[in-house]
Amino acid sequence: MQRPVTTPAHGTQLPQTVAAGGYGTAAPPLPYGEQPLPAELPVPPQPYPQGGNGTDGGGFVPLPAVVGADAPLPPERPVPHHEASGEHGHLVPAHPGGAWQQYDPWSPPGRHGLAVPPPVRRARRGPLVVGAVLLALLAGGVGGTVGVYVERHGGPGDIILPQDDEAPRPRDPHSVAGIAQTALPGVVTLHVRGNAEQGTGTGFVLDTQGHILTNNHVVEPAGDGGEISVTFSGGQTAKARVVGRDSGYDLAVVQVDGVSGLHPLTLGNSDAVRVGDPVVAIGAPYDLANTVTAGIISAKQRPITAGGEKGDGSDVSYVDALQTDAPINPGNSGGPLVDGRARVIGINSAIRAADGSTPDGTTQGGSIGLGFAIPINQAKRVAEELINTGRATHPVIGVTLEMEYPGDGARVSGLAKDGRNPVTPGGPGAKAGIKGGDVITRLDGAPVHGGEELIVKIRSHRPGDTLTLTLRRGGKDRTVRLTLGSSGTG
Repeated sequence: MQRPVTTPAHGTQLPQTVAAGGYGTAAPPLPYGEQPLPAELPVPPQPYPQGGNGTDGGGFVPLPAVVGADAPLPPERPVPHHEASGEHGHLVPAHPGGAWQQYDPWSPPGRHGLAVPPPVRRARRGPLVVGAVLLALLAGGVGGTVGVYVERHGGPGDIILPQDDEAPRPRDPHSVAGIAQTALPGVVTLHVRGNAEQGTGTGFVLDTQGHILTNNHVVEPAGDGGEISVTFSGGQTAKARVVGRDSGYDLAVVQVDGVSGLHPLTLGNSDAVRVGDPVVAIGAPYDLANTVTAGIISAKQRPITAGGEKGDGSDVSYVDALQTDAPINPGNSGGPLVDGRARVIGINSAIRAADGSTPDGTTQGGSIGLGFAIPINQAKRVAEELINTGRATHPVIGVTLEMEYPGDGARVSGLAKDGRNPVTPGGPGAKAGIKGGDVITRLDGAPVHGGEELIVKIRSHRPGDTLTLTLRRGGKDRTVRLTLGSSGTG
């Protein structure tokens, strides 16, 4: 912004001049011997010459108060009758429109008539007008230049605050900035639209074939005829289709086609994570894409259940979660939780809300520093199954639990429900000798406090894994070993 520079309002004012000879020039002295008049004739006031203004503004140039315009006139004295009779001279009337002139008795005959003033020279306005215009243009140009300089650099009296002009430097790859720089190109924002609802979530690229991992509850609103749009960190968008999803793990894989330059994220080892390790969460909380927050792993193996809106338990997910204090909010769901080397160690899935509930990402509760992520070791297996077969398998022990059991541990139902045996015949539990009414108190030496916790711990394994269970039956403990089956076989 330029500051205005004051310039003359009507151009440059020309200098004031006085025309020569305009106030009654005295006649040259007369030869010696002529008789002067007894006294000087009175000199009436002399008017300013009219005309010759010499200005560009249409008015007159005021003349300076010089040339005796305000000086007092000499006192008059009586003129003798013989002098006034014209014997030796006569009064010379003023020339109309001209200046007054005094009679000189020493002037020769015939030369004491009217004095003709020299012609008044008019000022040459042409060069002065051009000069005024050029001067105004020059002043405007200089003023504009000065205004721009002052606007950008400040005037001599402006306060300039000190600022470090250090050039941008590379960030440590293990700093939050370095981690974000590495991971952001592989993180995407998902916009899902279905017949009845819509939502926003996060995902990340698994491979160069366009597979993207996210939460099941993020893509579930699309249903069978919905639409999923993927926006990459650089702003590119693409349509995506569901490859497979599983509500029990709250995981889903979608795929984009025809997109080049994909940046798959490196998967880490969630079993190697320790409490206190620094982590970074990346996602689109409240649809604010490419948001980066940082924290630590504040706990491991947190038994978290989410979902359950259907009421039949088919949409309940059981997660043996990583807990973090990195801020996670609705919209972060499905995004990566990465370690200090930008490797994915978890999938952000749930938060503990201030009212004590555990939303699945569809509520609007904000972060209170209790976020939960699905361990990547579990998610990797599920993602591979979804990509390869379109469905995921669940490890099972082949028993039905009493979820309302108030005591410590997970109790196997004592009575059959819906005509089914609480211990599946031929299943992993039956082979291990588990019976109805048994209470499972430990799994691989870790305490079990309820039915949901037992399911969560079992889901953290894969079918075929061997576990050691501690049972309490009739007030006595016993230990059994079993091999996990899958939801398709047991």
